Amino acid sequence: MAAFVGALKKLSICLILWLYTLPFLQGGSDYYDFKYPFIKRASSFWASSSSFSSSNTDEASYDYIIVGGGTAGCPLAATLSQNFSVLVLERGGVPFSNVNVSFLSNFHIALADTSPTSASQPFVSTDGVINARARVLGGGTCINAGFYTRANSGFIRRVGWDERLVNESYPWVEKQIIQQPKLAQWQGAFKDSLLDAGVSPYNGFTYDHIHGTKVGGTLFDRFGRRHTAAELLASANPKMLTVLVYATVQKVLFDQTGRRPRAMGVIFKDENGNQHQAFLTNNRRSEVILSCGAIGTPQMLMLSGIGPKAELDKLNISMVLRNEFVGKGMADNPMNSVFVPTNRPVEQSLIQTVGITKMGVYIESSSGFGQSQDSIRCHHGILSAEIGQLSTIPPKQRTPEAIQAFIKRKRDLPHEAFKGGFILEKIARPISTGHLYLVNTNIDDNPSVTFNYFHNPHDLQRCVDGIRMAAKVIQSKHFTNFTRCDKPTVEKLLNMSVKANINLIPKHTNDTKSLEQFCKDTVITIWHYHGGCHVGKVVNPELKVLGTNRLRIVDGSTFNESPGTNPQGTVLMMGRYMGVKILRRRLGKAAHL
Repeated sequence: MAAFVGALKKLSICLILWLYTLPFLQGGSDYYDFKYPFIKRASSFWASSSSFSSSNTDEASYDYIIVGGGTAGCPLAATLSQNFSVLVLERGGVPFSNVNVSFLSNFHIALADTSPTSASQPFVSTDGVINARARVLGGGTCINAGFYTRANSGFIRRVGWDERLVNESYPWVEKQIIQQPKLAQWQGAFKDSLLDAGVSPYNGFTYDHIHGTKVGGTLFDRFGRRHTAAELLASANPKMLTVLVYATVQKVLFDQTGRRPRAMGVIFKDENGNQHQAFLTNNRRSEVILSCGAIGTPQMLMLSGIGPKAELDKLNISMVLRNEFVGKGMADNPMNSVFVPTNRPVEQSLIQTVGITKMGVYIESSSGFGQSQDSIRCHHGILSAEIGQLSTIPPKQRTPEAIQAFIKRKRDLPHEAFKGGFILEKIARPISTGHLYLVNTNIDDNPSVTFNYFHNPHDLQRCVDGIRMAAKVIQSKHFTNFTRCDKPTVEKLLNMSVKANINLIPKHTNDTKSLEQFCKDTVITIWHYHGGCHVGKVVNPELKVLGTNRLRIVDGSTFNESPGTNPQGTVLMMGRYMGVKILRRRLGKAAHL
């Protein structure tokens, strides 16, 4: 009887999942036509460049043009549309009908898809670390591991935000798309092991950033379906919002006849390659708002003529405004991981439990990525439990051909290699920073990015401390009992892990003897890169671009540090927060919120 009830329960869940996803899988565009009637393909934009001029009329213009419908752009657009006309231009497609985006079980497949229309655009930093950018409505919330947490109170104070409005903006996001996870067995063993290793107290389930061990929120519901920032658009005023997908903005247009360059609109191309122009109204408070992310926003500024003189000159870009700080101060929180073998089947789990230590290191975990036969095709080392071949490609020989050969080798791995999980350690607030430079004037191409991982010795020491903590967690009786493995030595753990951390950095023979060398040679990313348009250097505290009128930035490129253990919660909140601030500044009590 119990078996029958269990089978019936599984069947019910499958039926609910099928009914839930049917609108997406059968004519997905019809579904979002119904729920999101303001989302259209870029080619539907009626105002082509041939019929537009700078003497635009109000009927063909917008109060706000948001470049990038991502983690910050979607909540920002939904908020501003309550009172003003908003145009969102997103270079990617919609997430709703993309099964690689929508389901936890396909997490790796989305990253492995490197086609031009994929939700994920891969890039490799000059450091040799494989990374990814989102290219889809909803941004990074569509391709990340889903973990949700708020920033620590110190971050909010350092950026100078209104704490009351911050505490109103987080719940606005949480009520719509954030869930409490059903804790996986692996995550439960990890939780107990963190406490055993001294990462205490246990703070239970909470969104707050508190020292100790906790369970955070997630974008994935109990059926394993992902909810993204794109769904926040459902709370917009549909009569005041237009969202164009496959709309790739090429540059911001400026009126340079006054004392300061004044943003007028943008040039973008549609999915067919045809160019269009979109303009702001003539109101002095109308704005172009860049929400392209930490890679895309500094790139967009430079392509629009705002940036270091040498960068603009080398590509013959007409200078609108010289600012030597654009693209500077790029940072990525380095992540290293320790592979955990197991002698028992392990269910798939992404980040659910975290350890927030007092030594500037966060400890997280993931497991069971061998569930899908297709996940073996993933070539990214990010959070993937793979045992791969060592990379010996020197930095200057990392040609596209060499990278493709590297990817092909990874595809030949046996399925048995995809077992176990990872303990991840991430450095909080890295001191080491780098820069972003243009490679060409094609917005579709990645710029050159350098993060200088572990350039500062303090960052390296924290990694060493984090690896030691990760080893203690794995050696805990809670983990050895769960994995049914003998207590491993640190050297054995490192020997397995040096092969499992996939990057294009040459390995050294002493990787398992020197924790410092292990950190440098096995560094990977967890996508928390930020900077390039810092407050006080590129934007003012209101995030308006210095030296310009009607141009603002709302995304992680303005951050000096990544907030919390994982930043997406704060970037989502930031979109709502800045939208409310803009409306209140412009309308006062008349703002409809």
